[in-house]
Amino acid sequence: MTTARLPLFPLNAVLFPGLVLPLNVFEERYRAMMRELLKTDEDEPRRFAVVAIRDGRETAPTGAGMPDAVNVPAERGPADGFGPDPVQTFHRVGCIADAAKIRERPDGSFEVLATGTTRVKLLSVEASGPFLTAEFEKLDEETGEEAGALAEGVLRAFRSYQKRLAGASERSLTTGADLPDDPSVVSYLVAAAAVLDVPTRQRLLQAPDSATRLREELTLLRSETAVIRHLPSLPAVDLTRAPTHPN
Repeated sequence: MTTARLPLFPLNAVLFPGLVLPLNVFEERYRAMMRELLKTDEDEPRRFAVVAIRDGRETAPTGAGMPDAVNVPAERGPADGFGPDPVQTFHRVGCIADAAKIRERPDGSFEVLATGTTRVKLLSVEASGPFLTAEFEKLDEETGEEAGALAEGVLRAFRSYQKRLAGASERSLTTGADLPDDPSVVSYLVAAAAVLDVPTRQRLLQAPDSATRLREELTLLRSETAVIRHLPSLPAVDLTRAPTHPN
């Protein structure tokens, strides 16, 4: 078993391989993490791990996309808000993120743009330093039986789902040319783009293979599309944009 220890960034969100994650970093414990990552050589990946918080709550009091912290304590311990045993607070399957962009603002906060790369299993959490670190085991991505056919079905269902969501503004959110055909990539793209809650996204992330993930997505998309069909005034949702997550 190959393991690695990485900085840990818990969020009320699920990161998937291949998907972009914008972050607004203002808590000192996460600022310290970014300062440490900036010490990495430019030609080396600046990696940290993202895991979803089980209780569904962000640790920061501001809303998504808020540029500045409001009434946030100047200093918080690395495990503050995560209980006496932080590992029990987080989902056990997460994703490694590679920070392509880390920009420090004049007030000391950071604007970060990262991309999910590899699924990992959380083994342990260490809170002795200025920020959380964790030991992870890499999870290989298996294709599974009939993944190709399932991916085709999911793409058809996804297009129908998109059209229903976009109906209120009479526009198409994307075209077939924008969508991939690799089963694994399709499974992650749909999991990230569909309007789903965190527990559902987490269940899709930790599916044992792409085929299993695609089967569940096909069921979800058909169900959601049927519901939307009976809602005459559903606001359109832009699936191509992700919110900025405050820490």
